This record gives sequence, C-alpha cells and structure tokens, in this order.
Amino acid sequence: MGTIVCQTCNSTIEHFEDEKVTVLYSNNCSCHQKDYKQEK
Repeated sequence: MGTIVCQTCNSTIEHFEDEKVTVLYSNNCSCHQKDYKQEK
C-alpha cells in the first residue's frame, strides 16, 4: 500500500497498490495551485 501526500499541506492525495508501504510526496495538490496563483 502506498500513499501520495501533498508536500505543502501534508494532506493525502491518493492511495495506490505497492508491495511495500510507501509514502511519496508531491506538489500536485489544489492548495499548491492556489498559492502559485496568488504569487503571480
């Protein structure tokens, strides 16, 4: 079982099947898109 977690807000984005327990960090979250738009 694996989990994809948002690097910015630490919320769980998605779960996926894997042989090992894995946590992957991503910036592909709606909170990151809002922050990016505010900075522009």
